[in-house]
Amino acid sequence: MSVASLCHELPMSYLPVASAGSRIEELREHEKGEALSFLSTRPLHTVYLASLIHDNGVNNPRNRGSFYTSRTVKGDMEGLALIGHATIVDSQNDSALMAFAHIARNCQSHLIRGEQEMIQKFWTHYPISANKRSVLTRELFLVSTNSPFVDSERTDLRKATINDLEYVLSVNAALAFQECGVNPLQRDPNGFRQRTARRIEQGRIWAWLKDNRLMFKADILAETPQVIYLEGVHVHQEERRRGYGLRCLTQLCAQLFERTESICLTISEKNKKVQQFYKQAGFKFHSDYQTIYLK
Repeated sequence: MSVASLCHELPMSYLPVASAGSRIEELREHEKGEALSFLSTRPLHTVYLASLIHDNGVNNPRNRGSFYTSRTVKGDMEGLALIGHATIVDSQNDSALMAFAHIARNCQSHLIRGEQEMIQKFWTHYPISANKRSVLTRELFLVSTNSPFVDSERTDLRKATINDLEYVLSVNAALAFQECGVNPLQRDPNGFRQRTARRIEQGRIWAWLKDNRLMFKADILAETPQVIYLEGVHVHQEERRRGYGLRCLTQLCAQLFERTESICLTISEKNKKVQQFYKQAGFKFHSDYQTIYLK
């Protein structure tokens, strides 16, 4: 198993059976093409998994978890899951979801995220003790498929550089703490710094700095030719309600649509003001999502 620090080692003979005659197997590097083909049938919902495989391959510590597949009697792939720090599953088969949940019990996952109905089925197979030590949040999955109207007044929005690292680390740590109550600069400072620096080097963080203030920032969490997944969209607290956020976001989306077909993100269903902000930027509700933070 590629991430022994997150999952207890499980011999293949102990992996659960997904359904009669089918099995859960750890994904192998030579099956990368098959996995990407499977994920391409639902590109919006599987962009994170596909992006990791594109970026890192199947077996890589940077995935912070291990990939597993569920196969039918004939050997066809019917489900795929990343189980580790973040547990993400994709399968329409209830037995496969149950089997993935059994494996995930042996992992020290920080969060479980996905479509609400799928995650609810997955979660029913978690032990009661885990249910008592969790925070469940409902989210809205928003999608934009058309380049938005861009304000003629430009900003200095650009790809972040390594010189911006400290600004980005500070903001992203604060956003993480606000979302799940954990500060990654305290929990895993070296790893958090390395992952953020790599994202900058990949050209996946955009920023606008003015007078030593990070006026606007947005991260590309995952990217495929079909979909780009944004997270960490942030406007400096003292500069809000001045139109900067909307101006920067629409400028960013216009540039990203030059290389992708859709842009998506998730937001809390409770935050009505944020929902209106993204509606103005051209995003529309697509489906309900759920995130479970494990303590």
